[in-house]
Amino acid sequence: MSKIRREVLQAFKKLHRTRQNVFAGDDRALAAGRKEINDRFKANMKETDEDAMKKMLKLAVDANRELRTSVIQAHEKASGIYELRIRDETTRLDNVLFNPDAVIEPPRRRGKRADAGEDCLAAASSKKQK
Repeated sequence: MSKIRREVLQAFKKLHRTRQNVFAGDDRALAAGRKEINDRFKANMKETDEDAMKKMLKLAVDANRELRTSVIQAHEKASGIYELRIRDETTRLDNVLFNPDAVIEPPRRRGKRADAGEDCLAAASSKKQK
C-alpha cells in the first residue's frame, strides 16, 4: 500500500473518531456526519492523481482540526437554559467588553485626492504643469 493511501485511511479513521467525540450523544448529528464522511471518501475512492489526493488529504486534515477546535454542543436543560459541552481542544478566545464611551477617530486619508469634478487625467496633467 502506498504512503498516500495509508495517510488517506488514517484521515478517514481520524474523522470518524472526531465525529464520535464531537457529536457524542447526538444521534442525528452522528448519523449525518458518518454519511457525509463516507460519501466524500467513496466519491473519490478511484482517484489516482497523487496531487489531487494530497489536496483532498489536506482538506480532510483541516476539517478534522476545525471540528475538534470550533464545534461545541449545547443541550437544553430547561426552557431557554442551555448547557454547553466545551472540550479541552476547543479554541477559546478572549472576550473583551466593548466600551460604549470610547472615542473612535475616523480613518486618516492618505495623500491628496482629485476634486470630485476632475477626472484622473486632468489631475495628473495639472501636477505636471506645476
